[in-house]
Amino acid sequence: MEATQQGEAELEKIQNFAGKYPKQLWLLFLSEMWERFSFYGMRGMLTIFMVEKLLLSEKEANLKYGAIQAFVYTMAFVGGLFADKILGFRKSIFWGGLLMIVGSFILAFSPEHLYYIGISFTIVGTGFFKPNISTMVGRLYKSGDPRRDAGFGLFYSGINIGALLGGYLCIYVAKSYSWNAAFSLAGIGMILGLGIFIFTKRTLGPIGLSPLVGKVSVARHRSYDWMVYIGSLLAIPLILLLVSNSVYTDIFMYTVGPLTLIYIVYEMFKYNNTERQKLLAAMIFIIFSIFFWAFFEQSGGSLSLFALYNVKHNLLGVTTDPNAVNNASNSLFVIILSPLVGLLWLWLSRRKLEPNTVVKFGLGFLFLSLAFYVFFYTRFFADSHGMTSLNVFTLAYLVITLGELCLSPIGLSIMTKLSPQPLHGVMMGMWFLASAYGQYAAGILGAGMATVNEKASLTEKLISYTDGYKHLAVYALIAGVVLIAISPLVRKLMHEVH
Repeated sequence: MEATQQGEAELEKIQNFAGKYPKQLWLLFLSEMWERFSFYGMRGMLTIFMVEKLLLSEKEANLKYGAIQAFVYTMAFVGGLFADKILGFRKSIFWGGLLMIVGSFILAFSPEHLYYIGISFTIVGTGFFKPNISTMVGRLYKSGDPRRDAGFGLFYSGINIGALLGGYLCIYVAKSYSWNAAFSLAGIGMILGLGIFIFTKRTLGPIGLSPLVGKVSVARHRSYDWMVYIGSLLAIPLILLLVSNSVYTDIFMYTVGPLTLIYIVYEMFKYNNTERQKLLAAMIFIIFSIFFWAFFEQSGGSLSLFALYNVKHNLLGVTTDPNAVNNASNSLFVIILSPLVGLLWLWLSRRKLEPNTVVKFGLGFLFLSLAFYVFFYTRFFADSHGMTSLNVFTLAYLVITLGELCLSPIGLSIMTKLSPQPLHGVMMGMWFLASAYGQYAAGILGAGMATVNEKASLTEKLISYTDGYKHLAVYALIAGVVLIAISPLVRKLMHEVH
C-alpha cells in the first residue's frame, strides 16, 4: 500500500509539470529517434535489396515488403497486449530493443543468406518496442490535459529526425559501401536508442512498470515474464515461415483481423455505454487509417522501385540519389512542417475555427489524394527514356506530409483519449494493427502496379506505376469526402473528447 501511494505521488509530480512539455518527453523521443533511425533505415532498404540482391521480381518484392511491414505492425498489437497484461512498458521496450539489435547484426553478417532470419528477429523486436513507448508518452499527461496534443506533436516531429537520418544514411551506405555496413548502421542506431531508454527509466517514476507489481508474488511475476520472453523467441520461426511464404501470409492476415475484432468487442462489454461509444469511435478512426496507410506506404514499396528506375538524379540542380530522397524527404518535411501545423491549429482554436479530429482525418485523405495526383503528373515531365523529374517527385512528398500531419500524430493521441486506461496498450496496438493491414494492402496495391513483363522498358514502367497512383488519388478522395460527411455522427460517439 505504501509503495502504491509513493508511486501515485511520483506520478502526480510528473504530470504536474510546469511549462509546455514534461522533461521526460525529451528523453523518450531521443530513445525513439534512434529506434526510428534503425527502423526507417531498414525499411528504405528492403524492397531494393530484394530486387537487386535476392533477385525477386518487382511484383514479388512488393508483396514481400507488404508482408514484412504487416507483421511488424501485427506484432505491435501483440507487444501492446503483453505490456498491458504482464511485462509493463519498460520491460517490453528493453526486450524489443534487444531483439532488434540481434536482427540487425544477423543481417549485417550475411544479408543474402540470413535475410529472412534477421528480418524475423527485427519484426518481433519492433512489436515489443514500437507501441509501448508512444503509450508512455500518453502517461506523462493527466486526462484532459490540453498540452497532450502538443506533446505528441513534438514527439512525432522529434522522432522523424531519426527517420530522416536513417532513411538517407542507410541507403547511401548500402549503395556507396556495402549492404553489410548499412545493416550494421541500423543496429548501431538501435544500440543508442536502447541505451538512452535505460537512462530514461530513472526519471519515469511508476510509469511503465508491470501491472502485476504488488498483485502476485515476485517468483510468479518472474515466471510470467520468462514465459513471454520464451514465447516471443518461439514465435520467430513462425514469423520466418509466414514472411518467406506469401500463401501463409494471406491465411494469417485473413484470420488475425476478425479474431482481434472479436477480442475488442469482448473487452467493450466490460465498460459502460459511454466508454463503449468512445471505443466504437476509436474503431472508426482505426478502420479509416487502414486505407490511409495502404496508400501512404507505397513509399517503401512501389515508390522505391519508381525512384530506382524512373526518377532522375537531380534535385534543384544538385545531383543526389532519388532513393535517398524517397526515404528521407517525408521525414524532413515532417520536421519542418509539424511545428507550423501545430501553430496553425492553435491559431484556429483561438478563433474557434479549428476543425475537429474527424475532419482533420478527412483533410489528411484529401492531401493524400492531391499527393498521388502529383505522383501521377510526374509522367508529363518524363523524357523519351521514361525518366522523370525528381523535383516534382519531391513536391508530391511535401503534399503527402501535410496529409500525414493531419492524421498520424492525432491518431496516436486519440487512441489514449478514447480508450479506458486498462486498454491503452491494447488500443495503441490496435492502431498499429490497422497499420499492419494497411501495409499488407500496400504490398498488394504495389504489386498490382508492377509491369507483368519484367523486361518492360522504363517508359512502360513509368506508365504502369503512374496509372496506379492516379487510381489511388481517386480512392483517397472518396475516403476523405466520406469521413468529413460522417464527422457529426462520430463526434457524438466521442462525447467530451476533442
